[in-house]
Amino acid sequence: MPITAVVFDIGRVLIEWEPERFYDNLIGEARRKALFAEVDLHGSNLDVDRGAPFRETIYTLADQHPDWSDEIRHWHDSWIQMASPGIPHSARLLRALRAKGVPVYALTNFGAETFVIAQTTYPFLREFDQTFVSAHLRCIKPDAEIYSELEAGTGRRPDELLFTDDKPENITAAAVRGWKTHLFDKPDTWAARLVAEGLLTEEEAR
Repeated sequence: MPITAVVFDIGRVLIEWEPERFYDNLIGEARRKALFAEVDLHGSNLDVDRGAPFRETIYTLADQHPDWSDEIRHWHDSWIQMASPGIPHSARLLRALRAKGVPVYALTNFGAETFVIAQTTYPFLREFDQTFVSAHLRCIKPDAEIYSELEAGTGRRPDELLFTDDKPENITAAAVRGWKTHLFDKPDTWAARLVAEGLLTEEEAR
Protein backbone atom coordinates (compact mmCIF):
# COMPACT_ATOMS: atom_id res chain seq x y z
CA MET A 1 0.00 0.00 0.00
CA PRO A 2 1.49 3.39 -0.96
CA ILE A 3 1.99 6.05 1.69
CA THR A 4 -0.90 8.51 1.63
CA ALA A 5 -0.15 10.56 4.77
CA VAL A 6 2.78 11.52 7.00
CA VAL A 7 2.71 11.69 10.80
CA PHE A 8 5.11 13.89 12.76
CA ASP A 9 6.06 13.77 16.40
CA ILE A 10 6.83 17.30 17.64
CA GLY A 11 9.38 17.36 20.49
CA ARG A 12 12.91 16.84 19.16
CA VAL A 13 11.49 16.51 15.65
CA LEU A 14 9.97 19.94 14.92
CA ILE A 15 11.07 21.82 18.03
CA GLU A 16 13.91 21.14 20.41
CA TRP A 17 13.05 19.82 23.86
CA GLU A 18 16.05 19.98 26.20
CA PRO A 19 15.14 20.52 29.88
CA GLU A 20 18.55 19.27 31.01
CA ARG A 21 20.29 21.88 28.87
CA PHE A 22 18.06 24.60 30.30
CA TYR A 23 18.83 23.60 33.89
CA ASP A 24 22.55 23.20 33.17
CA ASN A 25 22.57 26.84 32.08
CA LEU A 26 20.42 27.89 35.03
CA ILE A 27 22.06 26.08 37.97
CA GLY A 28 25.03 24.18 36.57
CA GLU A 29 25.35 20.55 35.55
CA ALA A 30 26.16 19.18 39.00
CA ARG A 31 23.12 20.75 40.68
CA ARG A 32 20.93 19.80 37.74
CA LYS A 33 21.94 16.17 38.11
CA ALA A 34 21.15 16.34 41.83
CA LEU A 35 17.76 17.93 41.11
CA PHE A 36 16.78 15.36 38.51
CA ALA A 37 17.95 12.50 40.73
CA GLU A 38 15.80 13.69 43.64
CA VAL A 39 12.75 15.07 41.82
CA ASP A 40 10.85 13.23 39.08
CA LEU A 41 10.34 16.20 36.80
CA HIS A 42 9.97 14.08 33.70
CA GLY A 43 7.37 11.94 35.45
CA SER A 44 5.34 15.02 36.35
CA ASN A 45 5.66 16.19 32.77
CA LEU A 46 4.15 12.89 31.62
CA ASP A 47 1.23 13.54 34.00
CA VAL A 48 0.72 16.85 32.20
CA ASP A 49 0.93 15.04 28.87
CA ARG A 50 -1.83 12.72 30.11
CA GLY A 51 -4.06 15.72 30.79
CA ALA A 52 -3.18 16.93 34.30
CA PRO A 53 -3.29 20.74 34.74
CA PHE A 54 0.10 22.23 34.00
CA ARG A 55 0.62 24.90 36.65
CA GLU A 56 -1.06 22.95 39.44
CA THR A 57 0.98 19.82 38.72
CA ILE A 58 4.35 21.58 38.69
CA TYR A 59 3.64 23.92 41.59
CA THR A 60 2.36 21.03 43.72
CA LEU A 61 5.60 19.18 42.99
CA ALA A 62 7.54 22.30 44.04
CA ASP A 63 5.64 22.43 47.33
CA GLN A 64 6.59 18.79 47.95
CA HIS A 65 10.30 19.59 47.52
CA PRO A 66 10.92 22.90 49.30
CA ASP A 67 14.70 22.65 48.87
CA TRP A 68 14.19 22.74 45.11
CA SER A 69 10.97 24.74 44.88
CA ASP A 70 12.34 27.67 42.86
CA GLU A 71 14.07 25.38 40.40
CA ILE A 72 11.00 23.17 39.95
CA ARG A 73 8.71 26.14 39.26
CA HIS A 74 10.92 27.02 36.32
CA TRP A 75 9.50 23.92 34.59
CA HIS A 76 6.27 25.89 34.38
CA ASP A 77 7.45 29.48 34.35
CA SER A 78 10.28 29.00 31.82
CA TRP A 79 8.78 26.11 29.86
CA ILE A 80 9.13 27.64 26.40
CA GLN A 81 12.86 28.08 26.97
CA MET A 82 13.13 24.29 27.36
CA ALA A 83 11.13 23.83 24.15
CA SER A 84 13.36 26.05 22.03
CA PRO A 85 14.37 26.68 19.37
CA GLY A 86 12.38 25.32 16.46
CA ILE A 87 14.01 22.99 13.94
CA PRO A 88 13.67 24.94 10.67
CA HIS A 89 14.46 22.15 8.21
CA SER A 90 11.80 19.91 9.75
CA ALA A 91 9.26 22.73 9.51
CA ARG A 92 10.17 23.20 5.85
CA LEU A 93 9.57 19.50 5.23
CA LEU A 94 6.14 19.72 6.85
CA ARG A 95 5.24 22.64 4.60
CA ALA A 96 6.71 21.00 1.51
CA LEU A 97 4.56 17.91 2.04
CA ARG A 98 1.44 19.99 2.44
CA ALA A 99 2.32 21.98 -0.68
CA LYS A 100 2.42 18.66 -2.55
CA GLY A 101 -1.04 17.79 -1.23
CA VAL A 102 0.21 15.11 1.17
CA PRO A 103 -1.88 15.09 4.37
CA VAL A 104 0.27 15.73 7.41
CA TYR A 105 -0.75 14.85 10.97
CA ALA A 106 0.80 15.44 14.39
CA LEU A 107 0.90 12.68 16.99
CA THR A 108 2.43 14.09 20.13
CA ASN A 109 2.79 13.69 23.87
CA PHE A 110 1.98 17.23 24.95
CA GLY A 111 0.07 19.04 27.67
CA ALA A 112 -3.05 20.97 26.72
CA GLU A 113 -1.73 24.29 27.98
CA THR A 114 1.82 23.78 26.78
CA PHE A 115 0.60 22.93 23.30
CA VAL A 116 -1.18 26.29 23.09
CA ILE A 117 2.06 28.00 24.18
CA ALA A 118 4.01 26.07 21.55
CA GLN A 119 1.51 26.89 18.79
CA THR A 120 1.73 30.57 19.69
CA THR A 121 5.52 30.50 19.53
CA TYR A 122 5.81 28.24 16.47
CA PRO A 123 3.03 29.02 13.94
CA PHE A 124 3.89 25.95 11.83
CA LEU A 125 2.38 23.83 14.60
CA ARG A 126 -1.00 25.16 13.47
CA GLU A 127 -0.49 23.87 9.93
CA PHE A 128 -1.21 20.16 10.35
CA ASP A 129 -4.25 18.71 8.64
CA GLN A 130 -5.13 17.08 11.96
CA THR A 131 -3.46 17.12 15.36
CA PHE A 132 -3.60 14.34 17.94
CA VAL A 133 -2.43 15.63 21.33
CA SER A 134 -2.06 13.21 24.23
CA ALA A 135 -3.58 15.56 26.83
CA HIS A 136 -6.73 15.92 24.73
CA LEU A 137 -6.98 12.17 24.20
CA ARG A 138 -5.99 11.20 27.77
CA CYS A 139 -3.49 8.63 26.52
CA ILE A 140 0.17 8.83 25.55
CA LYS A 141 2.66 7.18 23.25
CA PRO A 142 3.64 4.36 23.20
CA ASP A 143 0.21 3.14 24.38
CA ALA A 144 -1.68 1.45 21.54
CA GLU A 145 -4.76 3.57 22.20
CA ILE A 146 -3.26 6.81 20.91
CA TYR A 147 -2.26 5.23 17.59
CA SER A 148 -5.75 3.81 17.26
CA GLU A 149 -7.16 7.29 17.86
CA LEU A 150 -5.21 8.64 14.89
CA GLU A 151 -6.27 5.78 12.62
CA ALA A 152 -9.92 6.27 13.53
CA GLY A 153 -9.74 10.06 13.36
CA THR A 154 -8.12 10.16 9.93
CA GLY A 155 -9.70 7.09 8.38
CA ARG A 156 -6.26 5.92 7.26
CA ARG A 157 -5.11 2.32 7.21
CA PRO A 158 -1.93 1.65 9.19
CA ASP A 159 0.08 0.74 6.10
CA GLU A 160 -0.78 4.10 4.50
CA LEU A 161 1.01 6.05 7.23
CA LEU A 162 4.66 7.09 7.50
CA PHE A 163 5.52 8.15 11.05
CA THR A 164 8.63 9.83 12.43
CA ASP A 165 9.47 10.08 16.13
CA ASP A 166 12.72 10.40 18.08
CA LYS A 167 11.92 7.64 20.61
CA PRO A 168 12.48 4.01 19.60
CA GLU A 169 9.63 2.75 21.81
CA ASN A 170 7.15 5.03 20.04
CA ILE A 171 8.39 3.87 16.65
CA THR A 172 8.15 0.23 17.68
CA ALA A 173 4.56 0.65 18.88
CA ALA A 174 3.60 2.15 15.52
CA ALA A 175 5.44 -0.51 13.52
CA VAL A 176 3.63 -3.28 15.40
CA ARG A 177 0.38 -1.81 14.07
CA GLY A 178 1.69 -1.84 10.51
CA TRP A 179 2.70 1.81 10.20
CA LYS A 180 5.79 2.64 8.17
CA THR A 181 8.26 4.34 10.46
CA HIS A 182 11.38 6.47 10.61
CA LEU A 183 13.41 6.94 13.80
CA PHE A 184 14.22 10.65 13.74
CA ASP A 185 17.80 11.64 14.43
CA LYS A 186 18.22 14.77 12.29
CA PRO A 187 16.26 16.54 9.57
CA ASP A 188 18.64 15.51 6.79
CA THR A 189 17.97 11.80 7.17
CA TRP A 190 14.23 12.41 7.49
CA ALA A 191 14.36 14.45 4.30
CA ALA A 192 16.20 11.62 2.56
CA ARG A 193 13.52 9.15 3.66
CA LEU A 194 10.75 11.38 2.27
CA VAL A 195 12.64 11.55 -1.03
CA ALA A 196 13.20 7.78 -1.05
CA GLU A 197 9.48 7.22 -0.56
CA GLY A 198 8.69 9.48 -3.54
CA LEU A 199 6.86 12.03 -1.40
CA LEU A 200 9.26 14.90 -2.14
CA THR A 201 11.95 15.65 -4.68
CA GLU A 202 15.49 16.36 -3.49
CA GLU A 203 14.96 20.05 -4.22
CA GLU A 204 11.69 20.12 -2.27
CA ALA A 205 13.32 18.36 0.67
CA ARG A 206 16.15 20.82 1.14
